[in-house]
Amino acid sequence: MTGNLPVKIKGVNELLQLRGLPATKHPLISIINIAELKEPPKQLDTALTTDLYFVGMSQFTQSCVKMKYGQQEYDFDKGVMNFIAPGRVFGFNAGLAENVNPSGWLLLLHPDFLWNHPLALKIKQYEFFDYTVNEALFLSDKEEQTINGLFRNIEQEYSTNIDQFSQGIILSLIESLLGYSERFYQRQFITRQITHHGIVSQLGSLLEKAFSPEALEKNGIPTVKDISAQLNISPNYLSGLLKTLTGYSTQQHIQEKIMEKAKEKLIMTDLSVNEIAFELGFEYPQSFSKLFKTKMNISPLEFRKSGRLLPKG
Repeated sequence: MTGNLPVKIKGVNELLQLRGLPATKHPLISIINIAELKEPPKQLDTALTTDLYFVGMSQFTQSCVKMKYGQQEYDFDKGVMNFIAPGRVFGFNAGLAENVNPSGWLLLLHPDFLWNHPLALKIKQYEFFDYTVNEALFLSDKEEQTINGLFRNIEQEYSTNIDQFSQGIILSLIESLLGYSERFYQRQFITRQITHHGIVSQLGSLLEKAFSPEALEKNGIPTVKDISAQLNISPNYLSGLLKTLTGYSTQQHIQEKIMEKAKEKLIMTDLSVNEIAFELGFEYPQSFSKLFKTKMNISPLEFRKSGRLLPKG
């Protein structure tokens, strides 16, 4: 892709025309069976941003299509799903190898199609719409069959004559598709334990360095964005991974480190609560005291008093 500003796409048909894909049967939704295309989608040399939700599954006998999302490029392989929310910057570089018959699905959904349906709010809670390309969902054979079946059911309903029931049925199927995707992501977090537990270990080291006196004085309290950037993982993917493996989000891990350091200083030093708050990177001591009481159910001073009354041994 070039370094120019991304092209803004507002409607479903506008994107389909740009890529040389069949026109939609409904102005707010389109589903495409990639295997039935007579010609591959047009290659694009520019970045895009749309008002649409994008759900895709790609199946290839070998890697043959590249997609860029932000600054990262990913080679699609068999049984891979990716999700893009409205407003995200992405693009395609199609490069089909000879004798390769791609298959899969492309679902484009305008938010207006969700109007007055519970999915309009729920879809914003699916964090995988903010994952980067290299955090795609890799499906097992059985999972692939499940996802294929849901896409086929959506296509069947989409292709019939639209009636008063069509929208509700399609949205229920899409909700099932997203629900299964969320389940399969949880499985992916667990089955890639070697890689992911390495990330948990790296997180511990990063937090320890981030809460050194020098780092806190220079940078303040690390944010979720800071930590995820150092791990080269999107914030939402990292939080989802940590919740599955440890039960805590990234923000909760940061807060736990704050509590660990705060308790050490309250028991081992004579620093005032305000001094401890400033040393831990808080701009306002009240914010530190409020967080401490929320996490510990007692104030910092109460904790100091109770801790110093404990027998030493």
